[in-house]
Amino acid sequence: MKIFITAVILLALTACTSLRPNPDAFASAESAIAAAEAAGGDEFAPVEMRFAREKLASAHLGMDKQKYVVALYLVEQSEINSELAIEKSRAAKSRRRVNELSKSNDELKSKLRETFGDEFE
Repeated sequence: MKIFITAVILLALTACTSLRPNPDAFASAESAIAAAEAAGGDEFAPVEMRFAREKLASAHLGMDKQKYVVALYLVEQSEINSELAIEKSRAAKSRRRVNELSKSNDELKSKLRETFGDEFE
């Protein structure tokens, strides 16, 4: 039984050390950051953009130190932060548009009140 447990532990350790992230993972994280930049992440979600870039840089360092599991985790975190930046940017742009339309509606109401008086409502 001890031999079986030892074999399982050695197999698990070997599996963990051989989980070298696919180069596509880094490319995917880099393209996620680029998409977030294009969506306005630097303006609307600067903290998330900084986290995405820092985690990707840390993942590269992890690869250099052969910490593959950590590097893979950091690549995934970078992508998540990029996606969050994209969604925060979309939400901010939508809020901006709603505010612009609301202001426009208020101006139209004001003009209608000037034209028709208090009868308008």
